[in-house]
Amino acid sequence: MRISRSATWASALAAASLLLIPATASAVQDRTAADPHAGLRDTTAAAPAAAAVDPYADYYAPAAGKTGAALKSALHGIIKNQSKVSYDGVWNALKVTDQDPANSNNVILLYSGRSQSKSTNGGGANDWNREHVWAKSHGDFGTATGPGTDLHHLRPEDVTVNSTRGNKDFDKGGSPVSEATGSFTDGDSFEPRDAVKGDVARMLLYMAVRYEGGDGFANLEMNDKVNNGSAPAMGRISLLKQWHQQDPPDAFEQRRNQVIFDSYQHNRNPFIDHPEWVSAIW
Repeated sequence: MRISRSATWASALAAASLLLIPATASAVQDRTAADPHAGLRDTTAAAPAAAAVDPYADYYAPAAGKTGAALKSALHGIIKNQSKVSYDGVWNALKVTDQDPANSNNVILLYSGRSQSKSTNGGGANDWNREHVWAKSHGDFGTATGPGTDLHHLRPEDVTVNSTRGNKDFDKGGSPVSEATGSFTDGDSFEPRDAVKGDVARMLLYMAVRYEGGDGFANLEMNDKVNNGSAPAMGRISLLKQWHQQDPPDAFEQRRNQVIFDSYQHNRNPFIDHPEWVSAIW
């Protein structure tokens, strides 16, 4: 509804009524007498609802309005622009990206959920090491700078639990995993605890968008299988999409994304910033 100049003027008069001289008050009373309903009308414009502001709109501008393959391609073009971290550098980076919010001396282990001293990284049975959520054998990229050192899918994890997960795809069920309460495994799959199911899904989806066959590495893709072996694929996408919905990004995951962007790789996981893009692509 268009608000007339006279209505806006009336609002200004009403707001300043305690400060105006009596003659002005008389003028308002005369107008009300001429129109008995004038005093009942709301002559102020309704305050517009606050629009959600996307702080990363400029970063994602090339993806705006796109869906499907076009969105995937646009996001790849954005996030492929990144600085790279050496595999040795990953140790110190994880001590920052995965720092325990309640204890700055510790990191949170991904599958175990345990808070553990940053200084206990290594290869011992109770140490933590660098878990590749997209198993490095799926595409045979090893620990090469690129997918092998990409912080968006590397997380601290107990050495024994990391070994149990191995290069398995993700699915439901199996036997409980020792030292990782709420996680399960069988011969060909691994199920993480509920609190990080969505995290796992978004890390894998990031990898499938970031690595499209350039940079000298394989084209990583999602599928709905397990037992992918050395193929450049991870599954199961149908279940991972469910986990993404059930466990949306939390403050820890959002902070981690920001730290990687600000201090290390200078690129982002778009599915943390825009969860709706998962269903728009897959």
